[in-house]
Amino acid sequence: MSNQKKNLEQAIETVKGHLSTMKYGSITLIVQDQHVVQIEKNEKIRLK
Repeated sequence: MSNQKKNLEQAIETVKGHLSTMKYGSITLIVQDQHVVQIEKNEKIRLK
C-alpha cells in the first residue's frame, strides 16, 4: 500500500473518531503535497 493511501486512510479513521464524540463544531484537514499533515478539531459547547 502506498504512503499516500496509508495517510488518507489514517486521516479518515481519525476524522471518524472525532465525529463520533463531537456534537457541534468543525474539523479542518490541512493538506500539503497531497498528504494530510494536520487535523484541527474545533468543538462548540452549547449552553441551554
